[in-house]
Amino acid sequence: MCLGIPGQIIKITNAEKQMALVDVSGVQREISLECVVDEYHPLERCVGHWTLVHVGFGMSLINEDEAEATLKVLKELGEVQAELQAMKESASSPPAEVAA
Repeated sequence: MCLGIPGQIIKITNAEKQMALVDVSGVQREISLECVVDEYHPLERCVGHWTLVHVGFGMSLINEDEAEATLKVLKELGEVQAELQAMKESASSPPAEVAA
């Protein structure tokens, strides 16, 4: 099962392609922020914010309370470990190119 799992945006890694490094429970992974960047949330203001990460994309910005609550529920359901393992495995391979 693929889940959206909360991750905190650590730094912008490629502004042109809207890529950033996120931390998900200690696992760092490069993702695309194309789905969350807009006129109200420009790329440079995303650092420090939380996003729901799904298949290499930040799908929506969430606040820290939502992130903590979501992680708690996922841990209770036993879903976090599988998602973290999948993220670790995909992080060891080069990031996929994002279509312009």
